[in-house]
Amino acid sequence: MARLKSELQVSCPCCHTLLVVDTNLGRVVSHSEPERGNKPELSDAQRILADEAARREAIFEQSVNAERTRGDALSRRFEEALRQAKQEPITKPTRDFDLD
Repeated sequence: MARLKSELQVSCPCCHTLLVVDTNLGRVVSHSEPERGNKPELSDAQRILADEAARREAIFEQSVNAERTRGDALSRRFEEALRQAKQEPITKPTRDFDLD
C-alpha cells in the first residue's frame, strides 16, 4: 500500500507493533502486529484444555482440603488463646483518667 506524505510509520517500543499514523487526521490509520512464536497449534487444543481442566480440579481439591482443616486450626487457636488467657493474671486496665 502506498503511503501518503502525511503518514508516519512508528514502531511500538513495548510490543513492536508497526503503527501507521496520519498526521492530518491525528489518528492511527493501520497497524501490523509482529508474528509471535508462542502461538498454540490447533492440534494441541485438546491437550491444552485437558491440562487446564486438571489444573482447575487440583486447585479446587486444594481449597476443599483447606476448608476441611480450617475448623480444626481455628479451634486449636481458640483453645491456645483461652489457655493463655487463663494463665495471665486478671488486672484492671489503666485509663488515661486514672493517671492524673
